Amino acid sequence: MIKPIHIAVVGSGYVGLVAAVCFAEMGHQVVCVDNDQRKVDALRGGDTLIHEEHLPALLQRHGNKGVTFTTDLAEATEKAQAIFIAVGTPQSETGDADLSYVEAVASEIARHLNSYKVIVEKSTVPVYTNEWIRRVIERNGVSREMFDVVSNPEFLREGTAVEDFLHPDRIVVGADSERAAKVLAEIYAPLTEGQYYKTAEPIAGICSEDSPAPILHTSTKSAEIIKHASNAFLALKISFINAVSNLCEAADANVEQVAQGIGLDSRIGPKFLRPGIGYGGSCFPKDVAAFRSVAEQMGVDFNLLTEVEKINVTQKKRFLAKVRSALWTLRGKRLAVLGLAFKGETDDIRESPAIDLCEMLLGEGCQVVAYDPAAMERAQLELPAGSQMKYASSAMDAAQDADALLILTDWAEFKQIDLAQLQQTLRYPIVIDGRNLFEPKKMAELGFTYLSVGRPAANPVRELAVAEV
Repeated sequence: MIKPIHIAVVGSGYVGLVAAVCFAEMGHQVVCVDNDQRKVDALRGGDTLIHEEHLPALLQRHGNKGVTFTTDLAEATEKAQAIFIAVGTPQSETGDADLSYVEAVASEIARHLNSYKVIVEKSTVPVYTNEWIRRVIERNGVSREMFDVVSNPEFLREGTAVEDFLHPDRIVVGADSERAAKVLAEIYAPLTEGQYYKTAEPIAGICSEDSPAPILHTSTKSAEIIKHASNAFLALKISFINAVSNLCEAADANVEQVAQGIGLDSRIGPKFLRPGIGYGGSCFPKDVAAFRSVAEQMGVDFNLLTEVEKINVTQKKRFLAKVRSALWTLRGKRLAVLGLAFKGETDDIRESPAIDLCEMLLGEGCQVVAYDPAAMERAQLELPAGSQMKYASSAMDAAQDADALLILTDWAEFKQIDLAQLQQTLRYPIVIDGRNLFEPKKMAELGFTYLSVGRPAANPVRELAVAEV
């Protein structure tokens, strides 16, 4: 039997909204707080505001029932047993995480504590943030016995966030008091004890009643470091395989074969060994910079992270050079771009390498015609439509009379494109693939000049010559 806990989630952004709706799906009573009345009204009306699988269905199931939305943090604080802080921590000019929103929320919570509460860091924050939240609350006159601060980092992937929340690899709870740890254990009991997976319509995933979600109890500082270290390590894997892809291009080798050979080693594993145009999104760039900055402040030499960032920047420049190598000159060229989001199955364009490359191409005097299944509305805020920047209604519409097609995001939809029709639609059958969606040999057989990342270029003339030999 699930024991409902009264939960407040502060922030209705990506992490906050997913957490609020998933806590309701687990059987808890949730209030999601945001200071933007327009967002609150939209959420009350059933608009999820972000593109995320399962989220619309769960919001329809629990909206205004198991989860409600409000701008009233004071009331939400007074009624909640646990308060999850899930506000933004944007990167400052120095690379540090900007914690001003976290501090403001902590101060507001302090003014309305009427009984013991567990205050939970859900936002990605640097080590020692827990102590600063505690100090802020105490400075507002709250007795130490009235609250505990816990670190409970999220490990959600955009596009699969709901499934990741309900079927996690691990739940990390950083608590320095048994009382607080017990509250978090009760909140996550539907997952860790398998109760959720016995409900009528659970979201499917890797966990089950017989194999429930694992929970790891740590100190608060360890939990804070776990989050940053996890994202930094994944970014490192991406930059590593991108560096290897550059070596493969120089040696005329195939990086995908190399990645497969590396990934079959159980100590390494195959995930995040896909070469491309670099990582982006709201987490990796910000978290790598913040982790490096924290290390510097503590006198720890973590220059490895500087190299990770450098490779990520260089990868976009290398891709632009690849485009130039295929077209010779860029000024006046009409280029079809498939993908604007930083990754497939999301509408998030934050730190998107696709957006960066579009800006580079526009700077070179190209006309860009872009298509993305979900991110075009957001992209137009960064890249307004005009004479040089245009948006298409489909992939084939973007390709019409283009001098070349560039694939910048790994949407599953793009893998299904009719290649024979594409070959006839482009002005010149040139595809420059930053996500390695297609097989070079097949593309050459269909008459394309095909350039990808870390693999030998495929050219119809070259393939024909090989076949004749």
